[in-house]
Amino acid sequence: MNLKEFCLQVRRDIVQEIGTFGVGHIGGSFSIVEILAVLYKNYMNFDPKNPKKESRDRLIVSKGHSGPAVYAVLANLGFFDKSWLLNLNKPGTNLPSHCDMNKTPGIDMTTGSLGQGFSCAVGIALGSKLKNDKAKIYTIIGDGESQEGQIWEATMFASHNKLDNLIAFLDYNGAQIDGKTNEVCSIEPVAEKWKAFGWHVIEVKNGNSCEEINDALKIAQNIKNKPCIIIAKTVKGYGVSFIEKAGVDNHSMNISKEQLELALEELKK
Repeated sequence: MNLKEFCLQVRRDIVQEIGTFGVGHIGGSFSIVEILAVLYKNYMNFDPKNPKKESRDRLIVSKGHSGPAVYAVLANLGFFDKSWLLNLNKPGTNLPSHCDMNKTPGIDMTTGSLGQGFSCAVGIALGSKLKNDKAKIYTIIGDGESQEGQIWEATMFASHNKLDNLIAFLDYNGAQIDGKTNEVCSIEPVAEKWKAFGWHVIEVKNGNSCEEINDALKIAQNIKNKPCIIIAKTVKGYGVSFIEKAGVDNHSMNISKEQLELALEELKK
């Protein structure tokens, strides 16, 4: 399965997860599919049969409400049976609305309280450096999440400690739960801010392009003596027209049986 086919399958699984439950965080899940696909298929060292392997690379999705996307990827890679996806957020589920390392094989850190997952990623990267286990630590933060002061405290700490084993993604889709990010509280000039905090910055014009994400990661792998962030311009809800059209309302939206069928039909291409 090539990357394009993998992304289509992941989106089908996400909409099936959320459509079965009837509501969920679909916008921000769809926006990071290409990032997840390229990371897991092209770069990350992991073993679905041994998800706690000490020397593995880690991914901490700090915007933990995008859990449905992570679950779909993990299921397709064999971390757990795909039937689990139909139990998203139901009582007793192993797939809660936000990522939980105690419930889901392959989840490296419990996240959801915005800003905290990123701090954990920085701490894990420091621990990896101290152990010299050669692991890469990847993390994904949101643009609304970037309004949190904790993000910038962790950013400063990572730079101070020269954590070149840490690669972050900013899912810059321009929307958050309360509206457009530039209207709620703009984070611009965001690239200059990260540079000022001592990070190597790579900007990706189309964060829903596997090719552009892959090109950025090729560069990021070789940055020395400082952490790296890839600022990826994405579309919230990318991949299904009526979800994209919903705009900021797709942060968490109802998906009816009829809409589920429409989405699955569109994702056949």
